[in-house]
Amino acid sequence: MNGAESLVRTLVKGGVEVCFANPGTSEMHFVGALDRVEGMRCVLGLFEGVCSGAADGYYRMTDKPASTLLHLGPGLANAAANLHNAKKAGSGVVNIVGEHALYHIKYDTPLTADIEGIARPFSHWVKTSPTSKTVASDGALAIQAARVAPGQIATLILPADTAWGEADGMAETPATAAPDKPTSDTVVAAAKALKMPNAMLFIGGRALRARGLELAGKISAKTGCKVQGAGGTARIERGAGRVPVLRLHFVIEAAQAQLKGTQQMVLCGAKAPFAFFAYPGKPSVLTPDGCETMTLCPVEGDPLASLEALAMELDAMNEKPAGVAQPHRPDRPTGKFTLDGLGQALGATMPEGAIVVDESVTTGRGFFPFSAGAPPHDWLNNMGGSIGFGGPVAVGAAVACPDRKVICMIGDGSAMYTIQSLWTMARENLDVCVMIFSNRSYNILYSQLADVGAANPGPRAIDILTLDRPTLQFTDLAKGMGVPGGKATNLEELTKQLTYAMSQKGPYLIDVIM
Repeated sequence: MNGAESLVRTLVKGGVEVCFANPGTSEMHFVGALDRVEGMRCVLGLFEGVCSGAADGYYRMTDKPASTLLHLGPGLANAAANLHNAKKAGSGVVNIVGEHALYHIKYDTPLTADIEGIARPFSHWVKTSPTSKTVASDGALAIQAARVAPGQIATLILPADTAWGEADGMAETPATAAPDKPTSDTVVAAAKALKMPNAMLFIGGRALRARGLELAGKISAKTGCKVQGAGGTARIERGAGRVPVLRLHFVIEAAQAQLKGTQQMVLCGAKAPFAFFAYPGKPSVLTPDGCETMTLCPVEGDPLASLEALAMELDAMNEKPAGVAQPHRPDRPTGKFTLDGLGQALGATMPEGAIVVDESVTTGRGFFPFSAGAPPHDWLNNMGGSIGFGGPVAVGAAVACPDRKVICMIGDGSAMYTIQSLWTMARENLDVCVMIFSNRSYNILYSQLADVGAANPGPRAIDILTLDRPTLQFTDLAKGMGVPGGKATNLEELTKQLTYAMSQKGPYLIDVIM
């Protein structure tokens, strides 16, 4: 058994059952080992950013790390933007990055790079295997690191000679320590804070799963506190029968309105709210002046156990949760496109168990109210802000949950960053409906010009923000990669297209021409 085979066997034994791969010469022994080891599904991505984003989506839906297989430093660099998003989302990923044979590195051949240096900003754990005998144990440590709550990025660098050299066998993955739970003093202090007037429970991470929302609803019913979701949310379980929660708005003024009057804020699985960017004359800190903030559970803690302890301290476990969403769908909208109409079309057609991957940027900010009473579903947002997130995360979510419809909403500018994800959807016959909101521009940047004080743009500035000359033809692009699709130019056509897509298995693209 060589080092590569010992690693694949260790990954499978450690519960890593999917590899999103874009390999090269240095990784061929790992590729060869896939034929000798049962239990590893390998999914090819045509760009490394598809692989890293898919691993993120897979973890969000399974709470289990997948692996990526990347080629040397440039391959890791191509994957870095979606590794950044995965890191911010608290997703566990095991990256396997090929390297030149150790004795070959000194010759500084064209693909030689500082792989550890590239990996460190986007990883919690980085190691280069020194010999073929240590590859398996190093892989086991990588799995252990990826499982650290809420999920971490582990990057194992595999020199070619350690992959082809003789190994002793697979390794057992060490147990990962459980996340910390709050002390009794912390729970008592949080309960006291939430019983005060104008208090807010500010939640993120796994507190946004159904059980966490139920507990938050019980706490709200008992104390009268407001429950607010963080702005960045890796996964929210929503829909009829669940306690609805709104995300904190991206726009500073809107976020301040959501937080207005709050005097006591208790954080659970979320950081304190800050502005996404700095703007001249606007605050970075979004909590009102004088608001006292305390942490019940940090992002790396156990938010469900924390909420249970808090509900017990408040004697709220038998309370009926406040504001449970009742089954309701909006009427099917008609007429020209409006932002509300788009939200209504989605709420009217999405099936039970849908997984919504949202990279709609500006278009989809107001969609939540129209799907609050839709059948139970999950909603995944971009935590890291690096665009090109939607398609790859949809791939990973669909691989993770093959019996559920994935609805991927992407702005046209964002879609072009990782358009190759369509090919993987077709190759794997993934059940994904991709909606492209084609406003022919980087629309969010028009408002950002004014917000940062760069007002009155001229024609050259505007030209940089428009996506025309030529106009992108997404149905043609999709067809070329094996994905059927159609266009919608009004709400009736969109609803018809969505109804068709929801009734079919496999990938389908809708170009929403706004």
